[in-house]
Amino acid sequence: MGSDTRTATRSGPGFEPTDWIGWMDARLFALCAVSTVIVVLGGLVQVSFGAYSMSVVEAWHAVFDPAVLSNPDVILALLLGGELPELENATLIVWNIRLPRVLVAILVGATLAVSGAIFQAVTRNELASPYILGVSSGAGLAVILTLVVFGSLAYMLPVIAALGGLTAFLAVYAIAWKGGTSPVRLVLAGVIVATVLNSLQTGLFFFADDLGVVKAAISWTTGSLTGTDWEQVRIAIVPALLSLAVAVLASRQLNVLLLGERTAASLGMNVELVRFLLATVGVIAAAAAVAVAGLVGFVGLIVPHVVRNTVGSNYTRLIVGCVFVGPALMVAADVGARLALSPVQLPVGIVTGLVGGPYFLYLMRKKHELGDL
Repeated sequence: MGSDTRTATRSGPGFEPTDWIGWMDARLFALCAVSTVIVVLGGLVQVSFGAYSMSVVEAWHAVFDPAVLSNPDVILALLLGGELPELENATLIVWNIRLPRVLVAILVGATLAVSGAIFQAVTRNELASPYILGVSSGAGLAVILTLVVFGSLAYMLPVIAALGGLTAFLAVYAIAWKGGTSPVRLVLAGVIVATVLNSLQTGLFFFADDLGVVKAAISWTTGSLTGTDWEQVRIAIVPALLSLAVAVLASRQLNVLLLGERTAASLGMNVELVRFLLATVGVIAAAAAVAVAGLVGFVGLIVPHVVRNTVGSNYTRLIVGCVFVGPALMVAADVGARLALSPVQLPVGIVTGLVGGPYFLYLMRKKHELGDL
């Protein structure tokens, strides 16, 4: 544990505004700046390519079209749903079809990265992530069950995904509990639960009579941003922003948890309550991503590692870094998924898996002890 974490936890587990003084340093600023550039460039590529061809300059002008940016009615119609006024073809295509995909990638990347960072602190295990701990599989099973069996409840997907993810996490915790938990037991329990839930997901396909529903369900299991629109933005934006805000404000509590249960309790923290509440925030963040993009693997595992290796273990900086690096990874991966085999579009989950797998192997080879934080 670095000196940053010791400083952040010296005066106890309560949050104080003065903790934020000096939290931004050159490394974090550079990381956020580079990530922002990647998001902007990747987003510009995304809005420039498609069946309706336009140059990069035309796409850029469409993004910053005053007919949209200076008209609150257009913004409200996009965010809340409603009839759009007459717009130029390029502007309509960019804002109504292509830009939502970039926004969803940003939300998914940020929520998965922050969720992974939260679970790594809650379990004190650097292998923890929504995917490995079964949370993504639980949320995915709940979503697919809704699509295949209870289609009339599709409008409640974010709530259903959150309940599925929370149930899966509680199952993992219960299986791993033996007078306490350990990193190895949590990971093994997560693998067991995820395997069972993934098998149930596959089994549900046999109960679907509509081929379109089966295709949609398969896209959930691989993680895809194809066909996303403002409906997905509306589904994800509220739980995503709430969970990200809570994670940032709770960064000091996350630092305290890393010190261990005894130290945290000696500082006045109700460890079990805080752990449960923070885990719930992580579940909501992961569920928001699963509800709009399906099971996108490895983002919640590798992004916290990249940020931690750059800015250190202080969770104030770590969470902020994840909010920027997660979107950069997702937007870049989605560009690769869309253009690698053009005109065929790969599910973005395949690209993140191809990136995350080798990186995970690199971590295993680099570190002598991989597990406890």
